[in-house]
Amino acid sequence: MKIRAIITGATGMVGEGVLHECLLNTEVEKVLVINRKPCGVSHPKLEEIIHKDFFDISPIAEQLTAYNACYFCAGVSSAGMNEKKYRHLTYDLTIDFAQTLVKINSAITFIYVSGSGTDSSEKGRMMWARVKGKTENDIFKLEFKNS
Repeated sequence: MKIRAIITGATGMVGEGVLHECLLNTEVEKVLVINRKPCGVSHPKLEEIIHKDFFDISPIAEQLTAYNACYFCAGVSSAGMNEKKYRHLTYDLTIDFAQTLVKINSAITFIYVSGSGTDSSEKGRMMWARVKGKTENDIFKLEFKNS
């Protein structure tokens, strides 16, 4: 089966790389990027949705049902951020998106682009690593069939 991929964060460094690799890969037949601003890329396989509120993807949910993979690359740096704000923009955003996606298409493979050094114990001294670790742990608890 060919890959039909959703990519978030395609205007960032990692997401842009994932986007270009998907467009080059012959096993990927369709790519949908969901961004807050245009990615500036044009390709026959590519569709783009500009959506400002990633905490509520219900207005675009119907457009996501035909895809079988999601690369969640959206994210922010923790530099200069307190834990509450970083958690909101990292954990809350990712989990809200993933929960909506699993409701509309539990057969999708959900790939959370996280990082090296995350803390799956959620108890370490590095704030960003605890938040990323909790995010990873809670994604695994969702009922995606192929994650």
